[in-house]
Amino acid sequence: MANPVYCALDTVDLAKAQTLAAQVRGEVGGLKIGKEFFTAHGPQGVRAVVGDQPFFLDLKFHDIPNTVAGAIRAACTLKPRYVNVHCGGGSNMMKVAAETARTAGGSSRPLVLGVTVLTSLDAADLREIGFQEDPAALVLKFAKMAQASGLDGVVCSSHEIARLRQACGPDFHLVVPGLRPAGSDLADQKRVMTPREALDLGANVLVIGRPITAASDPATAAAAIAADLRLAA
Repeated sequence: MANPVYCALDTVDLAKAQTLAAQVRGEVGGLKIGKEFFTAHGPQGVRAVVGDQPFFLDLKFHDIPNTVAGAIRAACTLKPRYVNVHCGGGSNMMKVAAETARTAGGSSRPLVLGVTVLTSLDAADLREIGFQEDPAALVLKFAKMAQASGLDGVVCSSHEIARLRQACGPDFHLVVPGLRPAGSDLADQKRVMTPREALDLGANVLVIGRPITAASDPATAAAAIAADLRLAA
């Protein structure tokens, strides 16, 4: 089984990100680069950290279709494995994102994911911003929109994996953040599950940050997660 863990390098410190990337190399399947790091260091910083490792460029584009197309086109020059856009940007925006990735990325195009409902949001949070659906219903609605728009998959909470796998089929990529190994601090995540549970339900990629990056020995922490996942296979 290929290692499904992508380590989230959520830091603005270039040297720290480079060190972490080197430490977990061979113990994870890829890296995740987010807005904090990208805003601080841009494409040059991404290249300096990821090297030849697969990575998820987690910038959550959400804008008018033409602007998102330009952003996807620029992202393709970095050759990420995954990029993402907010499903809330609408079907036309998602269609443009998917088409741009196909034309600009060529044979090494990134897979485009839709961001459904952030894992930090629960039902009360959604009601506050105007959504009456519960998180699971809203995620399903957004996932179906994403698939119909030509996206390759979605980012979702682990608690929606089974439902989305049934609704969207076996080839739709499910990338799952907010995971915490048993005994870990939940921090700001409200809808969480262990990596092993998520994989068993059908997740494709498991995004894990602090349980690895905040450990005294990130390589050992990543290796322990990978070992547990192999036992689950």
